[in-house]
Amino acid sequence: MSQQTATPGGRDIFIVSNNVDELGGVTTWSHQMARLFTDRGHRVHIVGIAPVAEEIRQKLPQDLPYDVTTLYEEHPPAARRLRGIKGRLNAPERRRQAARRAGMRAKGEQLSELFRAARPGGLVIVTQVWAMEWVALADTKGLSVIGMSHESFEASKKSTRGERVRRHYAEVDRLLVLTAEDADLWIRAGMENVGSMPNPLPFMPETPAPRTEKVVASVGRLAFEKGVDLLLDAWADTAPRHPDWVLRIYGAGLEEPALRAHCTSLGLDDSVEWMGSTGDVLGALRGASVFAQASRAEGFPITLLEAMAAGLPVAAFDCAPGVREIVTHGEDGLLARLGNTMELAGHLDALMSDRELRDRLGDTAFQAVKRYSSAEITDRWETLFSFLER
Repeated sequence: MSQQTATPGGRDIFIVSNNVDELGGVTTWSHQMARLFTDRGHRVHIVGIAPVAEEIRQKLPQDLPYDVTTLYEEHPPAARRLRGIKGRLNAPERRRQAARRAGMRAKGEQLSELFRAARPGGLVIVTQVWAMEWVALADTKGLSVIGMSHESFEASKKSTRGERVRRHYAEVDRLLVLTAEDADLWIRAGMENVGSMPNPLPFMPETPAPRTEKVVASVGRLAFEKGVDLLLDAWADTAPRHPDWVLRIYGAGLEEPALRAHCTSLGLDDSVEWMGSTGDVLGALRGASVFAQASRAEGFPITLLEAMAAGLPVAAFDCAPGVREIVTHGEDGLLARLGNTMELAGHLDALMSDRELRDRLGDTAFQAVKRYSSAEITDRWETLFSFLER
């Protein structure tokens, strides 16, 4: 992939994701970076492959200062391998897969048309490996292509995404993961040209939260990997010792009915408040005194950055290198072993019981997280852009 000298007035940057508006960290990251790049004078276009279901879609502002495009009007058929004689003789499935491939080629050409309009020095940032399957069909001549994985190496390895990262990102100019620890693991796994780039802070308040409310907050999608069921298990252990505290769960998702039923089965309905999605995360956090996260898997969780920027001490599972890079146990938060709900409950109990501990960890978090300021991280991106252009 050849590079050319950038023209004055910024670069053309395409951020290509599975979709443009799904609830979750990748969407938050994409639109945050689009704004930051736009503020630096670049011309940004966010491209999603497919739409998402209404119940997991976030409402985007009407006045975005950059273009947003979704390639498909409906989600494309899933890819399936035709195995053995039975698969080869399955004529309807063969026709369906042939139609899928033809549709992918057509959408790849649509991407090519967008990319060809880019000025010299342009870049394509692919945030998710599924989206790379379409970018690989497009003409990226003259553009630098950056592939990203927003999850830990271990999480990728446990799913089909690990093999797909190795296959689809093999020829990109740079593969970016979220921590240096994960970059080392990918290099050992045989990937070359791997680097790390942390997520930036979505906001940086001037003062920390007052931490006066007897509220533990959780923010995130109501999905299996986010471990809200495990958080409820931990809350069941510690809530009886703190009858004047409540757990506020901010988020929405397909798991909500099952999670509400689990909450009821644990006898927690009086101490758990289901808040739904919020457009004011900082306001939600400033109304709490402790932040809890029980994810089974994470990359570089933006919600932890947000909580620490709000000045809240965090209690979380040590589920990924990104968590360990953000939180220093005993200094700005408390980490429990993955899946150990009793240990997580103990950390919540300690923070709820000790105002001095909450204030000390929260104030340290408020200062420590500034190393992920939007200006610092955007500068790192600019340095990478210049390096790839050489």
